[in-house]
Amino acid sequence: MSAPATAPTQASAEPVTFERHPEQYRHWKLTFNGPVATLAMDVDEEGGLRPGYTLKLNSYDLGVDIELHDALQRIRFEHPEVRTVVMTSARDRIFCSGANIFMLGQSTHAWKVNFCKFTNETRNGIEDASRHSGLKFIAACNGTTAGGGYELALACDEIVLVDDRSSAVSLPEVPLLGVLPGTGGLTRVTDKRRVRRDHADIFCTTTEGVRGQRAKDWKLVDEVVKPARFAEYVAERAAALAATSDRPQGHHGVELTPLSRSVEDDGYRYDTVRVHLDRAARKATITVFGPDRHQPADLAGIVSAGVQWWPLKMARELDDAILTLRTNHLDIGMWVMKTDGDPAAVLAADALMEAHASHWFVRETIGMLRRTLARLDVSSRSQFALIEQDSCFAGTLLELALAADRSYMLHLPDAPDDAPRVFLSAANFGRYPMPNGLSRLAARFYEDEAAIAAAREHIGAPLDALSADSLGLITAAPDDMDWEDEIRIAVEERASLSPDALTGLEANLRFGPGETMETRIFGRLTAWQNWIFNRPNAVGENGALKVFGTGNKARFDWNRV
Repeated sequence: MSAPATAPTQASAEPVTFERHPEQYRHWKLTFNGPVATLAMDVDEEGGLRPGYTLKLNSYDLGVDIELHDALQRIRFEHPEVRTVVMTSARDRIFCSGANIFMLGQSTHAWKVNFCKFTNETRNGIEDASRHSGLKFIAACNGTTAGGGYELALACDEIVLVDDRSSAVSLPEVPLLGVLPGTGGLTRVTDKRRVRRDHADIFCTTTEGVRGQRAKDWKLVDEVVKPARFAEYVAERAAALAATSDRPQGHHGVELTPLSRSVEDDGYRYDTVRVHLDRAARKATITVFGPDRHQPADLAGIVSAGVQWWPLKMARELDDAILTLRTNHLDIGMWVMKTDGDPAAVLAADALMEAHASHWFVRETIGMLRRTLARLDVSSRSQFALIEQDSCFAGTLLELALAADRSYMLHLPDAPDDAPRVFLSAANFGRYPMPNGLSRLAARFYEDEAAIAAAREHIGAPLDALSADSLGLITAAPDDMDWEDEIRIAVEERASLSPDALTGLEANLRFGPGETMETRIFGRLTAWQNWIFNRPNAVGENGALKVFGTGNKARFDWNRV
């Protein structure tokens, strides 16, 4: 293999968009057979998101994963009859060889880190669907399964490996590239598969991987099956898993129509979200608009509204805004969160979701909101919430303030009737858990039951700045005399600090003392990978990632640090 010509840096290329449609897929084939959907990976070698590399051997880049994310969303919403998803390959003797190495070798540091973060979130989304949506996933590894390909399999509920004497599972990043499995491989091997430490040590330091019965014995896969019976066994397991699901039958899905999104000189505009960019201040103001007055009042109205139902529409648009900012605006380090609208309308939408949470469409909408809010938790941007007049930080939208690193609420001592109010609802007590498994209130108070109970007593009550402050729901309550100066100084001070130090600070403070597999992936693995991606042993002139495919051997600095 020879290294490709150097491509333009990602920062200078066209902005990345995250909307796709199955008719546009270049890398996946999505088919349906009753309760079973099959996602077959068939990567177009010339279909890279950026020029300069070839996606050989079912290797992937960000574009491949954007399609996968879209396919998963469509299965959730457009096909409620699906209960099991089979992830496999349309190629012979190759499941997936992982992230494209040449793409990684020529990418900027920021591109590599953002790529790993999005792929992590997509794999976490598979597990989220298994945990909350009644969808089960089988990785039908019909060939070699390496690196990120095995990490995709690890996200599934079951892994079946073909026993053809050559197909293996492997995580070869350490010996081959001098980096770590970047989408949760190490953590899922230990936390999820419970692979013994010494076995994992051998597995992660050899390039050839493990095949056959040993792969099963070491818990790296659930079953190994001879080629002649492979398809039959996968079909049997898919049917068995489907039989345990509570996904409905006989219901029509909800089509995910294109987003209403316009690009403007100073930002982006959607129907329910507005992003204003202040490039000089390196700040984005994200305003989320509450429901209008024409909202459903019952389940029939929700189903009739479909993709236009405000909770789903807002979640999709906010999700797209977050991804767009994260990927295309690296120097915008401050996100200021605002809301605009009627708090009563937000609370009405919350009550409707609470009343019909078991309905498949409502459940999927809650899941979309949960995953979108979790993107805020893991985004390496400073987030301040400003609670002003005409705000509607209530229930679901109050989560934006609770997710923020700081929240400021306007106090109007001379005009109390005009002052903003915040409202708690049942949604704030567990509907949208963070990656650490806690509600944002529980994480905020380090699971202090007294503080949480005090907040719960005020569900539905209008809380002014002083009341919200006394309950610990906000950071500060400046009055109208100090508001402009205090906010300006806080934002300017934040923007003057090292973005690297802030990324580390925010990631450490947001999740508190408890850990889950997800927080270990984002808080530990991603941080280590971020550091390793900067080291010359990986990306220096003679680093392993840089010289891969050239015939040259990596030259390491042997000092341990």
